[in-house]
Order: sequence, then structure tokens, then C-alpha cells
Amino acid sequence: MAEAEKRAFPQWLGLVLAVITGTFVAVQARINGSLGTALDDGFAAAAVSFGSGLVILSVVMAFSPTGRRGLGRVVDALRNRTVPWWTVAGGAAGAFLVLSQGLAAAALGVALFTVAIVAGQTLSSLLLDRIGFGPHGVVPFEPARVIGSVLALVAVGWAVSTEFGGDKPLLLLIMPLLGGIGIGWQQAVNGRVRQLSSSALTATFINFTVGTVVLVVAMLVHFAAAGLPEALPTDPILYIGGAIGCVFIGVSAFLVAHTGLLVLGLGTVAGQLVGAVVLDLVVPGAGGVHWTTVAGAALALVAVAIASVRRR
Repeated sequence: MAEAEKRAFPQWLGLVLAVITGTFVAVQARINGSLGTALDDGFAAAAVSFGSGLVILSVVMAFSPTGRRGLGRVVDALRNRTVPWWTVAGGAAGAFLVLSQGLAAAALGVALFTVAIVAGQTLSSLLLDRIGFGPHGVVPFEPARVIGSVLALVAVGWAVSTEFGGDKPLLLLIMPLLGGIGIGWQQAVNGRVRQLSSSALTATFINFTVGTVVLVVAMLVHFAAAGLPEALPTDPILYIGGAIGCVFIGVSAFLVAHTGLLVLGLGTVAGQLVGAVVLDLVVPGAGGVHWTTVAGAALALVAVAIASVRRR
């Protein structure tokens, strides 16, 4: 059944959807960043983003028999110990990434933070595919995949090269590097949950449930140390980050079985760069567009195309 589904789904369509999904990440990052600035509290912004996504998914699950049946299959598998508990812990990696944005991105700058994320994500995707942790089983280090991975890292570095410089606390690079590694692992385990439950909605719901719990606990600890933030902002646009995250996680959980971890990761990276260029062009006050960003986005698309080439 799964093999027939893979054959019926075109590879080129999976690549296109991966890139489009990546553009959602760029939009979500802009919105969540604005929410964090408005609240002056990155912990609260992350919890609100994940929590709003969970509310949306809970409503959808209430009207989805397929999603509820899938959730029941996952619960039974966990109860019977036919799958390990960490299979449903992908949301914790997403929560850590969101927290690292609030704790390390400002100090490191967008350039170093982004490069560290992409380096970690590319490395974990390559290794997880190689050991067979992804849905395609063992995928060797083929030249096209390695070349595509290196080109993607070069593309991101080129795109953000105008932002390098200054005295950066390089020790903080550990956080986004681990966050990037967590992305690859998150996509892998969410793909497993999707296959077990036969429902991308179920995989997305579990991801947001775990992530929300982690972030709420972190937020409460932060509140105890730093106090409550000011009143919530009234702009409704600042609260759609969770909805965008639902789309990203759901589509990724579906696509990973068709593209594999590496191509999915590189596709979303390329989409983030393309989305960043589009945002800078159409959103007033977002800043100018540098030619290096456009060139880096184009090179990232080339990297995805190369990495997706399969030897027959």
C-alpha cells in the first residue's frame, strides 16, 4: 500500500510542495518574530504560536473520523509497546527550535543562526537517511546527494553573507546547530507516525500537543523568574503563526515518505530563501533585497534539483 502510494505520487510534485512549504516557514518566522517583539517575551510568543495551532487542530480532529482512528492506532501501539515512546516526541524538537530562535538568534544574528540551522538539518538528514531511519530505508551517500547538500549550505551562506561580521558569541551556535539536527529527526519521526496512523492530521496533532506542553512548561518557568509579559497585542495577523505551522508540519509529514529526509529538508531550505526574497519585496518596511539573497535562493533551488537525482 505504501509502495503503491509512493509510485502514484510524482517526485517532481513532492519537490515543488517542499519548496512551497518552506516559504510558509519564512512567513511564520516573520510573524512569530513580530509577536515576540510585541510581547517582549520569546517564551510567551512560542507558546502562543504552538498553542493556537493545537486549538485549530483539536477542532479539526473533532470533525475527522480518520484523524481520531489514527490517534487510536498510535495510542494502542504505544500501550502495547510495538513502537517506542520517542516516536511521538517530534514536537519537542520543534519546541526547542522555536526557543533557540528567541534565545540565540538575536545574539548571533540572522546569518550565523541560519547557517547553523541548515548545517545541522542537512547533516542529520544525510545521516538519518544513511542509517535507514527515514521512510525510504537505507539511502547511501551518493555523489548527487552530497553535492546538493554542500551547495545548499553554500547557498544559505551566500544569501546571508551581507549580515556576517561583528563580535558574535560563537558558543551560542550550539543551540541552532542542535535545533537543525532536531528538524531532521522531527521530520523522520513525524513521517513514522503518519505511516502508523495513516493520517497526516494525526501526526500533526501529536506533534503540536507535545510541542505545546514543552513550551508551556518552559514559559511558566520563565514567568516565575522574569514575571508576566505585558498585555497581548490586538493585531490578529500576529496570531496566525500557529495555523501556518499546522500546514508546514502536516505537509512535511506527508511528503517525507515520497521525497526522503534530505530532499525534503533541502526543499524547505530553498523555500525559506525564496520566501524571504518575496517578503522583502512585498512587505513594506521589511528591508531591502540584496542580490546575494536572490542568488543564494537560486543556488538553493539548483541544490535541491541535484540532490533529488537518483541513480537507477
